[in-house]
Parts: sequence; structure tokens; C-alpha cells
Amino acid sequence: MSSQVRILGIAGSLRRGSYNQAALRAATLLVPENSEIDLFQLDGIPMFNEDDETCPPSAVLELKKRIRSANSVLIVTPEYNYSIPGILKNAIDWASRPHGDNAWSGKSAAIMGASLGAIGTARAQYHLRQIFVALNVFPLNRPEVMIADAAHRFDENGHLIHEPTKRLIQELLKHLVDWTRRISPAPESTSASSTATARHPLSGGVPA
Repeated sequence: MSSQVRILGIAGSLRRGSYNQAALRAATLLVPENSEIDLFQLDGIPMFNEDDETCPPSAVLELKKRIRSANSVLIVTPEYNYSIPGILKNAIDWASRPHGDNAWSGKSAAIMGASLGAIGTARAQYHLRQIFVALNVFPLNRPEVMIADAAHRFDENGHLIHEPTKRLIQELLKHLVDWTRRISPAPESTSASSTATARHPLSGGVPA
């Protein structure tokens, strides 16, 4: 992979004034050198319909293109009913279909989340990690960034003002960039067949 690490940033909330959207914007200012976060909004993704998966809507094609052009993924999610929001699960499902065309497969990933409560989206983040198993995504384990009491971590304009949280996000992004460089698959040999399937070094050689 190139020295520049491209991270696709996705927030699992559509709400105007979302703390998770604000956390993702803050992350774009805290990335290490030689890395960048490309933001993708989920508000144009229609509801998943398996009848349409072989000819998906243009917004889904763009999502899959952006996932594939990124080296890594950063997902910032709220917690709804002990899990991730439907809008996020919907996008995940679209980009993993049809069978054999899973755009997520082999990507490194990091997770963050913000909430008004005390546990800072912990249950949603752990549920998302379970989903990553099915996607063949390789999440960073530490540090865990669970932004509790979000109303006091951001100002009225959605700017992150809590310095310890800023430092934790910086640490997360540094480790994500290092993790991505560590596990990124080597480029295919030019002598290999153009139809060969790329295999991830941690996936046991089984394409997803």
C-alpha cells in the first residue's frame, strides 16, 4: 500500500446536531501525518432489498466504491436499543451484497461512539464487532473510545472541547494507521492472473 492511509469515515446517525457526527468531524482534525479521513453520509442509502442487490442504486454503488478505495474504515455509532442504528446496519448489508461481492472484506477498522449516557455506546460497539466477523473486517481492539456524557464533551456548535477525549481519539487513529499498515495485503504479482482473488493475510486464505 502507499504511504498515505485513506480512512473512510461513516457516522451511524442522521440527526442534525448528532454528537456522533461531531465526533467524526473532530477525528478528521486529529489524524496522524500521511493519513486522511474521507467522509461518507448515509442519508442517501435506500432500504436494502435483495431483489435489487445485483443492480443496486447509485448511492450504494458509490458507497462500495468509496469503501474499496479506502485502506481502512472508521465507524462512529450511537446506540439504539442496545445495538447499532438501522441506518448503519442497512448500509453494512448493502455493501456486503450480493454474495461474493463484499466490499468490506479484508478492511481494517476502528470504532467510536458518543452518547448522553454513562456507557458511551459500549453495547452497540460490541455488537458491531460481532457483525465485523461476518464481514471479514479486522477491527482495532484498543483503545476503546466510548464518549459518555456527550453534552459536556462538545460545545453548542458541535466542536469537541474535552481534551482527554481528543487525546484518546488521536491515539485511536494512530493505532488504526499502524494496524492498517501492518495487515494490509501485499500487491498482487503482475504475473498472476488478472482474475485471481486477493486474499487477506489474516483471513486464512478464504475469500469472503
